[in-house]
Amino acid sequence: MNIDRLREIRKDRDIKQEDVAKALGIKRQQYSEYEIGKRLIPLHYISDLADFYNVSVDYLIGRTDTKEPYKKSILAKQNNSKHEITQA
Repeated sequence: MNIDRLREIRKDRDIKQEDVAKALGIKRQQYSEYEIGKRLIPLHYISDLADFYNVSVDYLIGRTDTKEPYKKSILAKQNNSKHEITQA
């Protein structure tokens, strides 16, 4: 997880840790520990954070510099391709 990116995107959007914690249903201290790398972020929270910030999970974890989440049409095409491969 790219913790610098997590803090950066929150600050860029002028959002308080309390607000993110509330959206996740956790305490601010717990979220703060995620941001500073003191505690590992559970996978379901990574997905929730991507949805909250409207970015891709790959962006949050540092695999890409593209912020936009994947479009549903692209995901549908990928799923169809996987289905076709397994049918062959």
